[in-house]
Amino acid sequence: MASEQDHITPDSRRPEQDEANREKKETQDIERTISIIDDENDGDYDVRKENRFGEVTVIDNAKDLITHVLHVDDNPNDTPWTFRAIVIGLILCIFSSVLQEIFYFKPQVIYVSVVFLTVIAYILALPFQLIPRPEGNGIISRICRFLNPAEFNSKEHAFMVIMGSAGSTSAVATQILAAQRLYYGSNPNQGAAIFLVIASQFLAYGIAGLLRTVLVQPAKMLWPINIPVNTLLETLHRDKAETKQRLKYFSYVFSGAFFWEIIPLWIAPIFQGISIPCLARQDSLVFTNLFGGAQNNEGLGFLGLCFDWNYIAGLNSPLWFPLYTLVNSFVGYLICIVLFMGIYYGNVWQSADFPFLSQLLYDSSSNGTNFVEYNLTAVLNSDNTINSTLVANQGFPHLSGTYVVYLLTTNLGITAAIVHMLLWNYDDIKNGWAFLHPSKLKKLAKPSTYAFWKKSEDDDAEVRRQLVLADEEMDPHYKLMMQNGYAEVPNWWYGIVLILSFVIGIATLYAIKSTLPWWGFIVSNIFAALFILFFGAQMGLTGFQFNQQPVIQMLGGYLLPGKPLANMYFTVFGFNGIQQGQWLLRDLKLAQLAHLPPKATFFAQMLGTVIGAIMDYVMMVSIVDNQTETLLSIDGTNIWSGQNVQGYNTLAVAWSLAKDMFSVGNRYQWVTLAYLLGFAAPIPFWLAWKLTKREVFRDVNTSIIIWYAGVLCVGVNSSLLMFFGFGIFAQFYLRRYHPGLFIKYNYLISAAMDGGTQVMVFILSFAVLGASGKSYNFPTYALNNGGTNNNKNIDYCMFNVASGA
Repeated sequence: MASEQDHITPDSRRPEQDEANREKKETQDIERTISIIDDENDGDYDVRKENRFGEVTVIDNAKDLITHVLHVDDNPNDTPWTFRAIVIGLILCIFSSVLQEIFYFKPQVIYVSVVFLTVIAYILALPFQLIPRPEGNGIISRICRFLNPAEFNSKEHAFMVIMGSAGSTSAVATQILAAQRLYYGSNPNQGAAIFLVIASQFLAYGIAGLLRTVLVQPAKMLWPINIPVNTLLETLHRDKAETKQRLKYFSYVFSGAFFWEIIPLWIAPIFQGISIPCLARQDSLVFTNLFGGAQNNEGLGFLGLCFDWNYIAGLNSPLWFPLYTLVNSFVGYLICIVLFMGIYYGNVWQSADFPFLSQLLYDSSSNGTNFVEYNLTAVLNSDNTINSTLVANQGFPHLSGTYVVYLLTTNLGITAAIVHMLLWNYDDIKNGWAFLHPSKLKKLAKPSTYAFWKKSEDDDAEVRRQLVLADEEMDPHYKLMMQNGYAEVPNWWYGIVLILSFVIGIATLYAIKSTLPWWGFIVSNIFAALFILFFGAQMGLTGFQFNQQPVIQMLGGYLLPGKPLANMYFTVFGFNGIQQGQWLLRDLKLAQLAHLPPKATFFAQMLGTVIGAIMDYVMMVSIVDNQTETLLSIDGTNIWSGQNVQGYNTLAVAWSLAKDMFSVGNRYQWVTLAYLLGFAAPIPFWLAWKLTKREVFRDVNTSIIIWYAGVLCVGVNSSLLMFFGFGIFAQFYLRRYHPGLFIKYNYLISAAMDGGTQVMVFILSFAVLGASGKSYNFPTYALNNGGTNNNKNIDYCMFNVASGA
């Protein structure tokens, strides 16, 4: 096995050493990875590598993975600062932000794939590469060299992708703006609204950027979600002969996915979820609740067969998830089915009086055949605060039983994740609060600490470089960048981003009369910083991303009782901060593995975020104005759904009444008590491992299992079984028994499926599905029965007339 030094050798070494090391590296690269299997340690990997002599070396940590699966070499002369990189990056940013906002109003949340952006960026760069580069100083020659200065390199490519990725994160601020238009009859000033969206995005960047030394630069923070992207970047820019062959296969799969998506999305929607049990029995609501799931809020989708990659890979492609995460998630998924059926048919919390799956608030007069939505406007004062007297007269709202389970399992999972990280990964995150050390606090109190204009940036950079090179836990890719003289972004850059966005944020909140006080704004950002540390570390280690929105809304409810609008704004900066911070950290790791200069990464992220925020707002207004009736309905359609906005508003109102609904002694007390139980959940397995050293106990991640135990509360659930099937097939069977196929094609096929599917979704959304204002339904027949438009479920499970789902 090659040592780290073999990969990172100074340019001043002797020529004969260079040649020997190159030969040794070639031997390792020719037959490098025979199989990759997940290690038991929270998403680490175990790579078995066999060379031509049959010698087997086991690589059992993330550091060795990223030095053998990804090459640790670099050409510092390659530059990302080209006209084509900026132009294509801007195009990707606009395209991905529009597409992501469309996906936000789908029955199931779908994320624009970064692998997809990588492929699209490469395709868009091809015309620039065809421009000749003639010699001479004529105008035409100079223009040609400006447009195509050199061979398209991987750093330009990574720069484009990161700019597009920064724009592809649908801002949570658009949720509250959509909720105000749909439920509160108010429409904040457009300028103020756009500044609100921008400020909410950048605050998280400031926080996460200051934590990058803990959550990005160490080798163990693998961020497995990036492995397909960086593998694809290497494929496209290293070996041209291999690239030609792989791109041929990519084009076949991309084209197939592109044309196939027309069928499940428009022509034959039954392929979104074929339920054999429902086809056999179409007159049972029990079968609908258990086996239905092709439409939003229809059922649990158990045993469903989904042939729509749009939903199978909606959150993330199953082909890159570590096996460790997949197995824990699958266990939680099975528990969820049992829990939901038990709660509903056991009539816990009067569940049978309300829809099986719903994110709305209901009146106590609902009786299982007639669902009465809670009249929110009847209990609000003119300033959008809750009138306790009117609430007492109307009664407190009810939630569907399955949604209560989702809240309960989310709260359990939050505290379980914190304890799990402290028990298993304390050393990985402890530096995150190193600033609380007395010596650090004393330094922070000195004015000279902030006088960056008096400091020598070069001196600070040299000290930092020496510390990085001496740190054995540091990512070898980052060491290589420091050795090659890449200038790191100074911390005060992120500090300025944090301060400016803080000022803009608080000014905007008062300008649009959000009802959120200044101290609530500060508290929300403190929670965001704390959760970015814990859940950013969890995502970096395992690839699993937790939804913290319910817990942030709960905290806001207790801090700001009776103020649902303030609660939503509290959540914008609390939850959005966590989510946006995780995306920033993910892309920082992507850039690090691609050896993109840190200052280029900073520029791409900042510019992409501003443009993405503006486009998010524009698309939100267009969709809400054109699909208002559908977004307000319980079930929506198989194309459009307001379930995200509904859930957001529901929790804001419910938690504004937390004292009377969720406190101990009240109807939903276990939602709050779940926090205490979550603290204890990981401990038995940790103790069992300490006592027995059996790895099965180390493999259990209670936070992932618990969160998935409530995952089916919303969405097109027919896709989940296929998600786990594809993921486990790829990550277990292919990786173990056909490693050559896995290494060569797994991530490429994932990219092609994502790319072809999402391009067609984008086209159909505007052409026939109503994103531009008018929809065109495909004629009804056996494979397209019209869905909810004809009071049917598209998978032929019995339709519930009372709920519309």
